[in-house]
Amino acid sequence: MSYEMNFGKAYNDQLPTLGDTMTKVIRFFGGKHIYGVGGDFAANIIAALDETIDICPSSNEMHAGFSACAQAEIDGMGFCLTTYMVGSLPCTSAAALAVTESLPVVFISGAQRESEVNQLALHHTIHPNASWKAEYDNALKAFSALGVRVERLQGQRLAGHPNLAGQRFYQLVAQAYKNKQPVFIEVPRDQVFAKTQPIQLPANKMDVCCGGNILTGSSLIVDAIVSRLEQAKKPLIYIGDGLKHNDQLKQLIMQFANKFNIPYATSWFAKGLFDEYAPLSLGSYNGVFTQTCGRAYIDNEVDYIIDVATSIIAQDSNVAFATGTHKVETFENKTILKGGDRFEKDLIEVFEQLLTRDISVFDFTINQQDKLPIPFDDLIDFNNLADTLNEIQAQQSMPLVYLPEVGNSYFASYSLKVRGSILGRSWLTNPWYGAMGTALPYARVVAQRLKEQQAIDANRQERAVVIVGDGGFHFQLNELIHFLKDKSDVTIIYMRNNIFHLGKNGDGKIYHCNDEKFDVHSLVAAYQGHSKTCTTVADFTACFVEFQQCTGVSLIEVLADPVESKQSNEMRLLNLYIKAKNGQPEAIAQWSALTE
Repeated sequence: MSYEMNFGKAYNDQLPTLGDTMTKVIRFFGGKHIYGVGGDFAANIIAALDETIDICPSSNEMHAGFSACAQAEIDGMGFCLTTYMVGSLPCTSAAALAVTESLPVVFISGAQRESEVNQLALHHTIHPNASWKAEYDNALKAFSALGVRVERLQGQRLAGHPNLAGQRFYQLVAQAYKNKQPVFIEVPRDQVFAKTQPIQLPANKMDVCCGGNILTGSSLIVDAIVSRLEQAKKPLIYIGDGLKHNDQLKQLIMQFANKFNIPYATSWFAKGLFDEYAPLSLGSYNGVFTQTCGRAYIDNEVDYIIDVATSIIAQDSNVAFATGTHKVETFENKTILKGGDRFEKDLIEVFEQLLTRDISVFDFTINQQDKLPIPFDDLIDFNNLADTLNEIQAQQSMPLVYLPEVGNSYFASYSLKVRGSILGRSWLTNPWYGAMGTALPYARVVAQRLKEQQAIDANRQERAVVIVGDGGFHFQLNELIHFLKDKSDVTIIYMRNNIFHLGKNGDGKIYHCNDEKFDVHSLVAAYQGHSKTCTTVADFTACFVEFQQCTGVSLIEVLADPVESKQSNEMRLLNLYIKAKNGQPEAIAQWSALTE
């Protein structure tokens, strides 16, 4: 029986293909770009999506997944496309990152025809030659093992009745959006152009979640906060990363802070969400590791804290590595607003009500202790990199969007003082180490978005800045080809010491990730870029400012010295703490003196 015979010609004529519905759903959730690598099982999906969605090729599937993670961080949703098994399995590192960072990323994989699921081992399957049966679900199982919702879409099951694959695709993507978690969808290649039941999308994305805040008692919470504010003289708003994808809540908190002149600080994981040059910003706080003037104010003067959208479970990195020096964590006069509703609608309701209350404007002042200028003839290294970049940023209004790679670059970046970005994020990294090698795939997405924004408004000039060691650089440098292809701009600060230094415990060759004969300048020239080796603060500053005017890839090589005195303050403190915990008497005495 045909669809027309069963439901009539009018119904049959308006049936979409699965590819049509996938395109419609992806666009509905804001997906203008998909990052991926082509392949035979994905060919039909590419053909179906290519006319209306920009399919951005990546250098490999893992980097495609990382770029989709960055897309989720900036755009609110991320999309990755690969072929069956050999393509999707390398994305498990990115899926682990998405799970860890609560990122709504949709991993789409082509798959075999339904008729091909039998005892024949296809060339993409994981199949030892001694096996008595073919396994077709290994990718589904691998993603499921990470805690990812997985599904292979199904074709027609009853003659005369179109399949439900389009509806299931929407439901899976909607689940990623609602839960801020990744999903993995396999699409059989014979179903892409098969007809599927039509779906009616909601009027807007917020309707996906069916209604507003279902939690009650907001007015009572607001009453309690107002009562405590009436007793306080120096309150603080402490902000966590739970709101990093919620622009409405971010705006409400800033309106509240500015209306009543209440200072705010972020956790380490929420760094870059707000302009740290704003008068009320105390920067990013993390106990003894805090390098801003806000630390003394938080540790010694604050008398009431509104803790917003921090983690329900204590996380050592976010609470000063469990050193016991994080005053916010142990502060008693505190209202904790973690948020329990989807899209933090309960927190939105609280701050909307707070803005209507009669609260006195606070008298906030803080002594800004200007750091002494760095001598221009000092050697540039991790110990003064952040201060040098801060001086550059202070002298210019153009925001720098920082993308540090996991390692020494990551820890040194916490001393950076960031301006607000048009992207809503001016510091973007992988703080939970869900996967490594993300800086360049992330920077690619940032550079693309900045280019798009600047095409709309030429006055909004911003610059993507990657900070990476040679270990991380070699791991992902093949992504540089896409800056050339995209005609997008990036500055790379290449901290070269020729070893994996963070976590190094010996002199084995496994730690030596580079070779002194490696000529990075020839490599950058191959990508039509600009590069220079800088040794002093003066050289670095002049070169960095010059390269901001250059298009394409610009790289500054810094010959980092892997000795403790050249480490960032955060790394020296962390190493000291680890030594003290390991029982070294001198380290114990130094740590005690530091934290008394």
